[in-house]
Amino acid sequence: MNWQKLLPTLASIAIILLITVLRDKSRLLAAIIAVTPINIPLALWIVAGSTGDDPADLAGFSRTLFVGLIPVFLWLLTAFLAFRAGWSLWATFGVAYLVWGVLLGLGIAVG
Repeated sequence: MNWQKLLPTLASIAIILLITVLRDKSRLLAAIIAVTPINIPLALWIVAGSTGDDPADLAGFSRTLFVGLIPVFLWLLTAFLAFRAGWSLWATFGVAYLVWGVLLGLGIAVG
């Protein structure tokens, strides 16, 4: 068993379980944990394991993460506006992911 590959997955599961437990006790704490930079460090950890921890490769990967962050912020804005307008969870997800996908595609096309 390769712990270097297994630990990020276990950490992700632990975070999901923590949010599940906290959502009823403290919505603020659950929200803070939900937006804590977890996925980015996990992705960097996985990339570091596959690149031999090369700083140049990690810097390049970190730079490309910016392409994905702008569509994520706009996904959240879309979801907020849709919920505020009274949309259902699934309709909101559908439109928010459509916005995210279009913006991500544009970001990739532009480079």
